[in-house]
Amino acid sequence: MKQIFAVLLMTLVSFAAYADRIKDVASIQGVRDNQLSGYGLVVGLDGSGDQTTQTPFTVQSVISMLSQMGVNMPQTTIMQLKNVAAVMVTASLPPFSKPGQTIDITASSIGNSKSLRGGTLLMTPLKGADGQVYAMAQGNLLVGGVGAASAGSSVQVNHLNVGRVPGGATVERAVPSVLGQGNYIHLELNTSDFTTASRIVNVINDQIAPDIAVAQDGRMIEVRAPQGSGLVAFISRVENLEISQAQGVARVIINARTGSVVMNQAVTLDPCAVAHGNLTVVINTDTTVSQPNAFSGGRTAKTDKSTIDVKSDKGGLVELPKGVSLSEVVKALNAIGATPQDLLAILQAMKSSGALHAELEVI
Repeated sequence: MKQIFAVLLMTLVSFAAYADRIKDVASIQGVRDNQLSGYGLVVGLDGSGDQTTQTPFTVQSVISMLSQMGVNMPQTTIMQLKNVAAVMVTASLPPFSKPGQTIDITASSIGNSKSLRGGTLLMTPLKGADGQVYAMAQGNLLVGGVGAASAGSSVQVNHLNVGRVPGGATVERAVPSVLGQGNYIHLELNTSDFTTASRIVNVINDQIAPDIAVAQDGRMIEVRAPQGSGLVAFISRVENLEISQAQGVARVIINARTGSVVMNQAVTLDPCAVAHGNLTVVINTDTTVSQPNAFSGGRTAKTDKSTIDVKSDKGGLVELPKGVSLSEVVKALNAIGATPQDLLAILQAMKSSGALHAELEVI
């Protein structure tokens, strides 16, 4: 009896561990971040700013800023600035942000400055896609790197031309939210899947109220929601409902530049035989000098002698058994003994032969 109870307990724990919440696979329509950007100046650099002869916009920005502060300088003034750098400031405005709250910002050099370390970002307006100012940024930059140079030699650790200011921008304008307008909220699945959408609808209708959720397609689910003060509690309850997510499409991701191969748990393999050998072509060129005999009237000439060597490694025929789980597929592919670069060609050939049941996606 104790053994049966232990098995049941392990089963329940395993089920709870692998259950997904609705908030893990879907989001509320209209609840999203908004991107902000702006142009600003970083001052106080230790001689590592923009070389102003090559970045005239930095000088123009400084002259414009000084003129607003009552310092009049002719536009033709030649300024050799070394402690100023022009930067682009970016930030992500979270949903429901209110005026007075602070957000993190990132400043990236757009000139030829050597480092932003130790600099201070001057007040920079951050605008949205509509051209409105939503936040004001200012503060001391944190650069996660260090560098030094002397007499033509230099050493650098990490990147020096990008810095962050935690809480460096203050929200000045709130983004209007569509949440709470109307009698419905809409859930958007992170990945379009009809099975997952159907399961979410069934869970909501079974555990909250019947016939309040309807799947419009494989990504969008419409849910009838209460209005007023009960909306937030209702959304919280919906987001924390647990569902058993449908198994995704079998897919193998191949990065041809790095040789990386990633496959999900839905990949299966039929019995097949694979033989793979490497073909190596080596071309050597030796340069010799042809020297004529004395008083022959000939001229010294350079001659090239090339040799071509083609080698083909032996590739034994390897029989791969059927694999119905990811561990079995990995074990079968490891039996080939191929390098990641060789595996790219092998997987494509296995897909063409019909032995590999998965979609190949090259990135």
